[in-house]
This record gives sequence, C-alpha cells and structure tokens, in this order.
Amino acid sequence: MTDPVYLKDSYRKEFESTVTKVDGKDIVLDKTIFYPTSGGQPGDIGAIVVDGKEYRILATKKAGQDIIHEVDSEGIRIGDQATALIDWSRRYMLMRYHTACHILSTVVEKDTGSLITGNQIAEDKSRIDFNMENFDRDKIQEYEKKTNDMIAENLDVETRFLPKDEAFQIPGISKLKNVLPPSVENIRIVGIGNIDIQACGGTHVRNTEEIGPIEIIKIDNKGKNNRRIYFRLKD
Repeated sequence: MTDPVYLKDSYRKEFESTVTKVDGKDIVLDKTIFYPTSGGQPGDIGAIVVDGKEYRILATKKAGQDIIHEVDSEGIRIGDQATALIDWSRRYMLMRYHTACHILSTVVEKDTGSLITGNQIAEDKSRIDFNMENFDRDKIQEYEKKTNDMIAENLDVETRFLPKDEAFQIPGISKLKNVLPPSVENIRIVGIGNIDIQACGGTHVRNTEEIGPIEIIKIDNKGKNNRRIYFRLKD
C-alpha cells in the first residue's frame, strides 16, 4: 500500500521513500507525491534517483492500493532507498487547470443543474462534459465571465477528510455523476472559498489567484444528454 502524500500536500516537489515492489520497470514506493492517472487528471512524471543513478518516471498509475511509477529502465530493487523528483512545471499547470475546472463546473451547475459526466485535464487545454439535453450557446460568455470573476476574488482552496456519511450531508458535495465507489469510507473534500465544495481526490492550487483568467475556446454536442466545454488558461 502506497501512502498518497499528494492528498495532503500538493506542493511537495521532492521526497525520500523506500521501494516496496518491483515488476520490471514498474516500481511501487512506500509513499509518493506523484499523482496517479485518475478522475481526468493525468499521472505525474519526473525522475527517481537510486544509488546515484537517475531513472525517468514516464507515467504514474493506480493498481489497487498501490501507486505504480513506470520508469525508463530496469535496475531498481526492493528495499532500495530512493529520491523522487516531480516534473513540477507540468504538475503545477495541471493543478491550475484542475481548480479552474471546479469553478467553471460550479458556474454551469448553478445555472443549469447539470452534473459532470466526464472531464480531461491537459497542459494546454481542458474539457468538461455535462449531462444536459440542451446547451444555451448564448450563455458561454456569461459562464466565462462568472468563472473569471470568481477566480479574481483570490479565494483560498482548502482540503479536508470526512467520513462518507458526514460528507454526503453537505449539499452538492458530488458534482460528478455516478463516480464514487460504494467501498469508499472517507471522502476528501475540496472547498474553494464560499463558492464551491465537492468531493475530489486530485491536486489543486492553494488560492485562485494562482490560476489566472480562463478562456472558453469550444463547445460540442457529443450526443444525447452530453454537452462538452473546452477551455484554456490565458496566462
């Protein structure tokens, strides 16, 4: 089992850990700051140094309660002490996009009542899918402006953990449709000022001032009850 340090501290760039499992180029550590691909957020990349040799981490993914770091060559052994360094510029960009996704989805949800059916975060743009029958294209600029106004309020972003029963007493805690497995007992909550609170396991900035303004660049009709918004960060 890997201790997911990123859940409590998204700003760690380097950490020391112990190798607990090895399967060829797939490495499991006792703890990690590397986020594994999930929830529309890509897994982190970077490097791991063992006995003075650097291995590139090409991808990070989950396997049960383990987090697997795929490296570029074999040679790491169980019990090795490792120093891992995250590709911070990439991770930070994804953090900015992720927090922006929360704010934009809140704006759309409050106006339409739609839940998110999917999303994909990337370094150059991101998208959010909503379960709505009709999309008022005339409101796109309004959504963009409201999102940017909220970002400009320099709101603090806070995370905490609550038992599932307590968490789901909070109205609107899950804006994702049918996503949380029944086995989850404790829910990580991400709150953005007084405008949004929702369950989320991803990485986020500490304050919305770090995001900068967004620009909605495209909207798509992806079929029945599926409308998609693409946006990018302008700075």
